[in-house]
Amino acid sequence: MADTIFAVSSGAPPAAIAVLRISGPAAKRSAISLAGTLPRARLASLRRLRDPADGSLLDSALVLVFDGPATATGEDLVELHLHGGRAVVAAVERVLSAQPGLRRAEPGEFTRRALAAGRIDLTEAEGLGDLLSAETEGQRRAAILAADGGIRRRIEDWSKRLLSVSAQIEAELDFSDEDDVGALAVEVIKLDIAAISNDVRIVLAQPPVERLRDGVSVVLAGPPNSGKSTLLNAMAGRDAAIVSSIAGTTRDRIEVQVSRNGIAYRLTDTAGLAPDTNDPIEAIGIERARRAIETADIVLWLGDDPPPYGAIWLHARADELGRGEKPKDCVLAVSAHSDEGLSELWRLLEREVSSLLPSTDEIAVNNRQRRLLGEANQAIETSVVSSDLLIVAEGIRMGLSSLDRITGSSDTEAMLDALFGKFCIGK
Repeated sequence: MADTIFAVSSGAPPAAIAVLRISGPAAKRSAISLAGTLPRARLASLRRLRDPADGSLLDSALVLVFDGPATATGEDLVELHLHGGRAVVAAVERVLSAQPGLRRAEPGEFTRRALAAGRIDLTEAEGLGDLLSAETEGQRRAAILAADGGIRRRIEDWSKRLLSVSAQIEAELDFSDEDDVGALAVEVIKLDIAAISNDVRIVLAQPPVERLRDGVSVVLAGPPNSGKSTLLNAMAGRDAAIVSSIAGTTRDRIEVQVSRNGIAYRLTDTAGLAPDTNDPIEAIGIERARRAIETADIVLWLGDDPPPYGAIWLHARADELGRGEKPKDCVLAVSAHSDEGLSELWRLLEREVSSLLPSTDEIAVNNRQRRLLGEANQAIETSVVSSDLLIVAEGIRMGLSSLDRITGSSDTEAMLDALFGKFCIGK
C-alpha cells in the first residue's frame, strides 16, 4: 500500500493561510484524528484541530475532503486550511508525522502521483513545473497552455490520425493480394501521412520553449573602454558590472537576467576585444568573449569601427564631448548617462526577438519533446518514400512509439526522477 503523504502546497509560511494537503489511503483517518469528524466531500467546514496524544488545541481550520479517484492525485485527499504562521504549520506537521503510514512529501510527489493515476500526462506535468517557475508573461502563457493539455491534445490528434492510416494499411493487406495492393490506395495513404508530417514540421519550426525560460541571449561586445559595462548597468537598472576608465577592467563574462515587457533577456558583458595582449588573464577573457559572441542570439557592437561580424552597431557614449555624430551605418546612438536612445534600444530588441520566441498562440515544445517529435517525424517521413505497405506500417509504428514517449505512456523512471526533482515540496 502506498504511503500517505502531506505537505503545505500554498507556499512557505508565514502567510495569511497555509493549505496543507494530505493524500493517500490514510488521508481521511489522519484528518479524523485531528478534527474529530469530517464534512461532506467538497464542502468546506470549520473544525478545531487537536493533538490526539493529549487533546491540546492546534488550530481552528477549514477542512475539505475530496474522495478518490476524482482528485488531483487520484487518491483520497484532505486539505487543511490553517492559519499561516510557522508555529501553527510546524505543530500540525509534527502531529501528522507521528501517525503510522504518514510522511512528508518529496519534491513533486503530488504531481507524480497525479501522473501515475492518469490524472495528467507527462507534458502537463512539465507545463506545471514551468508554470511554477514562470517569471514573465511569455513564460506563463506557454506553460499554462502545456499544463492545460495543449501539447497532449495535439499529440493525441496525430496519434489518432496515424492509427487511422495504420488501419487502412491493415485493410489493404488483409483484403488484397499482397502483390496486388491498389496503387490509388497507396497514394491516398501517403497523402494522409504527408499531411500529418507537415503538421508536425510546423510545430518543430517553432523556437524552443527554453528560450522563454532562459531568456534571449544579448551580448555586448566591442573594444576595451567602449562603454559596454556602463550600458549593461543601465539596461539592467543596477550596478551589475564594475565600471572604470581603465581599459581592460572587465576580464570575464558577466551575465544579468532582465525581464522587460513580458520578455526575459540574458544580458552578457564581455572583455574588450583588444587586437593583441601580453596579459594571459586578459587573453582568456577575450577568448571567452568571442565564444559568447558566437553563441549569442543578438550581439550589440559598441566599437567606433563597423563590427567584424553580424551585429547591431551602436554609437555608444553619444553624450561625451568629442564623440561626434553617429556614423552613417550605426543603427542607434545611445548614452547610459543621459538615457539617450535606451528606450529605442529596447524597442529595437523587442522587434529582433519577435522571430526568436515561440508564438503565444501556438504550442511550444521543450528540448525533450522536440527530440522525440523529431524522431517521430523522421520515422513517418521515411515511410512515405516506400511503396511497400509493410515498410510504411513499420514507420508508422515507430512514429507512434515516439509520440507515446512524449506524453509519458512509455518512459523511464530516471527521467521522471529528474523532472519531479525540480518541483517544490507540496506540488
